[in-house]
Amino acid sequence: MITRQQALALGAARLRTAGVPDAERDARLLYRWVSGAGAATLSASLSDPAGAEERARFDQAIEARCARKPVSHIIGKRAFWGRDFRVNRDVLDPRPETETLIARALEQPAARILDLGTGSGCLLLTLLAEWPAATGIGVDVSGRALDMALRNARNLGVEDRAQLVRGSWYAPVEGVFDLIIANPPYLSDQEMGEISPELHHEPRLALSPGGDGLGAYRLIAADLFGYLAKNGRALFEIGTTQGPAVAKILKAAGLSRVSIYPDMDGRDRVVGGLNATDC
Repeated sequence: MITRQQALALGAARLRTAGVPDAERDARLLYRWVSGAGAATLSASLSDPAGAEERARFDQAIEARCARKPVSHIIGKRAFWGRDFRVNRDVLDPRPETETLIARALEQPAARILDLGTGSGCLLLTLLAEWPAATGIGVDVSGRALDMALRNARNLGVEDRAQLVRGSWYAPVEGVFDLIIANPPYLSDQEMGEISPELHHEPRLALSPGGDGLGAYRLIAADLFGYLAKNGRALFEIGTTQGPAVAKILKAAGLSRVSIYPDMDGRDRVVGGLNATDC
């Protein structure tokens, strides 16, 4: 029988051989999941024997990761803004750079929120959890994505303030909102040919609208002012090279005080603006 430390080392070696980035980190995350041990507990028990069932589950998890299945899809969850969100191949993984949008949104409270292309619900549900008096609508064309968003809403205890509806962009929506947010598909056809193997496990419809990658922004901007309240804000995640182009689309639609915001690595990540009454 081998120790947990030895099992971890063997798993990490398999990941490295398969070309998986951050092999040691992923092996440790997967071992924590199969063992049910927290980070500190696992570190303190590395010299303990690795049980047969534990090793078998770990080997299965390593095999899935070698096939480039994302860690989050193997363990079924992803952390975002300090909370765990359930995920699977029907929704995009919440990513650290997307927290840039949350940080900008939280700069000014909103009572009513619209999330276009809600996916896992990470944007809308995080804001509802941060603003206990707020309500919101999450729209998605995928019924399976909405099932996952509803599961997350229940896990976070905000399901009574989140309305999740199926449809394309604004089609099923009525009323106006203080904040409209979206992380729409924005990869171009060229970029889709260069994506990492992990992204092939995520829904293509949520990754790319085709063409130059700007189609979703054009559609959202065209009807934005039918749903954005006076002095309401709009915030959209973008690809790192799309800031000027998306800003131009939003300005042409009439959005005021349009700004481009960087993520934690200094890359353009969010474009936002205001339906200002004095402009």
